[in-house]
Amino acid sequence: MYPMQTNLSYQNKKEFRVFITHTHTTLIQLKKEGKQASFNELVLKIMPEIESYINSRLHTAIKKGHFSKGKYKAADFIDQLFIEIYDNIEEVEHEKDFYLWLYKKTNELLEDVIIEEEFDEIFFKNIDVYTKPEWDEMEEKYSTDGGGDLLMIEELDDMSYNHNDYKLNHVFIENKEQAMIDKIDNNISDEKIQSHIEMVLHNLPPALRTVFELFTNEHLELEEIAQIRNSSLREVQQLLDDAQKLLKVSLFNRYTVD
Repeated sequence: MYPMQTNLSYQNKKEFRVFITHTHTTLIQLKKEGKQASFNELVLKIMPEIESYINSRLHTAIKKGHFSKGKYKAADFIDQLFIEIYDNIEEVEHEKDFYLWLYKKTNELLEDVIIEEEFDEIFFKNIDVYTKPEWDEMEEKYSTDGGGDLLMIEELDDMSYNHNDYKLNHVFIENKEQAMIDKIDNNISDEKIQSHIEMVLHNLPPALRTVFELFTNEHLELEEIAQIRNSSLREVQQLLDDAQKLLKVSLFNRYTVD
């Protein structure tokens, strides 16, 4: 079974990526020498951030009712990922590719269990006409579980949840949109912005949500996301554009329309 977490932490995704990249050659050598205990110890050091990503995906699936809390734990996927790394690490020819390979394997394991759930078609079709009171009501529902109780991150079995830090510049990326950014920013707090973006992403089609999160939270380039998803660069760019467009519309309608 996946052992207890290490106390390692990383200042940012770039630092984490560099660390993972540099472990590749050592892991190959340890496997050749038959030193599985040392191999596992090194793999364990690269797992905290991967575990956070897994928990983020599980959290979304739980809130959407795809399966119940407690049915799956991050450790279940990490255990399998240990095996995948040990059995298949030689297929990564260059150390620079190891980081993306890890995310690709993690996605494959998750999607074997989390079948891409049906999104809320009514929400999707009407996102551009919801009024502020309707948005407020949706957010209230989003923040509670099926029984009407507040859903807290602490209720997840694994505490290593990947906390997102969404900002307006993740959505509004053109200079001409600065006036809209200022108007929204003057009306609501950073916490409200983050909460709103999380709620809207929760209700978007899985492909849009995943691409936006990989680009924003995991700081991956579009070319890299295309590799992970086995998609074309054009498809990934369109998914990101669509996600940002829908988020813009929702923020505009909720916070700038008088």
